[in-house]
Amino acid sequence: MSLRHLFVYLIIGIIIFYSDSVYAQDDTEIFTTMASQLIRPPYLKVGDTVAIVAPSGILKSREGEIQQAITLLNSWGLNAKLGANVFNKADHFAGSDEERCEDFQNALDDASISAIWCARGGYGTVRILDKLDYTKFKAHPKWLIGYSDITALHNQLHNEGIESLHALMCVSLTKDLSEIQETVTTFKSALFGNPTNYTLEGSEYNREGEANGQLIGGNLTMLHTMLGSDTSIDTTGKILFIEEIGEYKYHIDRMLQSLKRAGYFDNCKGVIVGDMSKLRKNTTLWGTSIEELIVDALSEYNFPIAFNMPAGHEKDNRALILGRTITLSSKKDKSSITFKN
Repeated sequence: MSLRHLFVYLIIGIIIFYSDSVYAQDDTEIFTTMASQLIRPPYLKVGDTVAIVAPSGILKSREGEIQQAITLLNSWGLNAKLGANVFNKADHFAGSDEERCEDFQNALDDASISAIWCARGGYGTVRILDKLDYTKFKAHPKWLIGYSDITALHNQLHNEGIESLHALMCVSLTKDLSEIQETVTTFKSALFGNPTNYTLEGSEYNREGEANGQLIGGNLTMLHTMLGSDTSIDTTGKILFIEEIGEYKYHIDRMLQSLKRAGYFDNCKGVIVGDMSKLRKNTTLWGTSIEELIVDALSEYNFPIAFNMPAGHEKDNRALILGRTITLSSKKDKSSITFKN
């Protein structure tokens, strides 16, 4: 081959490479734009119907709380439709995988349903994820409501391009609702289209800064469980909320380290830390507070971190619209979360 031919081939190769790079960049920009436009289910109005289902743990002796949930919905002018298998029992679960999936799928497919309220968490949602079909749901999107184990479904819905609601579940209700007034009020406000913006108590451990991005996340164990699967969320350009209950501090550190090693935080825009409830004590003490643990695990990133979001496994569990773009402003004396319309 002559030098002249070699030079021509080299020029052609550079042109092709440059063109592919431009197209790839365009594709990335298009994908990012599309990914930022999540579908918002219609807000509820008087006369709408809410399905109550149990995709996770067993509802043994919880009939009273389910009836209280129905009464609450009725007081707001809403109708309730109870899943046929809600009170079924299959060892740890509220019915077999097939029964729990059937109730959830029916609620997804039913165009007359405006929201799906999960009765409780526990464990079990991950066992039905791959059985669900969102085809009809996308034609008639509706709000999914829950927290804890329901984080798996929130993740899946996010990847399907639908907003969802991290909020109380049926068994979270107390006999005296004044004990959880903010929990109920923010839940209702979000359902009916008036999501609450939050001003959080300050913390010396807050990492100061401001960020904009879609709010994602939920229970840390579930986020860790989803890692490496199709249900894991791409955190690029997004703000991550985390909460946890009943874990050792070293377990929490291990999950954060695993997520970090998988690149989970590389392009994240910020972190909001909710309740870290009922932490267990190991015989070998960790030695620092949970706040110091989290700040240390995320020390190599420069995004803002805000503690003290009242959401998670405490009575004060305020509603968060997952998939909605928010502005997070984190300062030592206070932080704020503002939902974009």
